[in-house]
Amino acid sequence: QVELVESGGGLVQAGDSLRLSCAASGRIFGWYTVAWFRQAPGKERDFIGNIKWGGTTTTYADSVKGRFTISRDSAKNTVDLQMNSLKPEDTAVYYCAINVGLTRSTIVSEYEYWGQGTQVTVSS
Repeated sequence: QVELVESGGGLVQAGDSLRLSCAASGRIFGWYTVAWFRQAPGKERDFIGNIKWGGTTTTYADSVKGRFTISRDSAKNTVDLQMNSLKPEDTAVYYCAINVGLTRSTIVSEYEYWGQGTQVTVSS
C-alpha cells in the first residue's frame, strides 16, 4: 500500500513563490510515476507535471512550464513542486498522485494513489 501526504500550501500574493512537498511511504518502485495535479473550484482536476520515482526526467503542462519545477528528494522520500511567479489563476487544491504503470501518464484516471490535497491561494 502506498500513502501520499502533501504539505506546504498556503496563502500568498501574486508573484510570490511556494514549495509543495509530497511525502510518500510504502513500497514504491523506480518505474512508478509521481505527478502533481490541481483542481480549482468548479473545475476538473488538471495535470501539472510528473517525474519517475527512480529518475529525474520531468514533464509539464504548458500552463506551468517555466514557472513550476518538480524534483525528487531521495533522502526525504518526497517529490517537491517548486512554484514561482504565482498567479491568481494558480489558486487550487494541489494533489500528488502515483501511477504504477510504465508510461508517464498525464491522465487523472490512470493514477491509483492520491494524497488528500493541499490548498494554494494566490491573491492579486
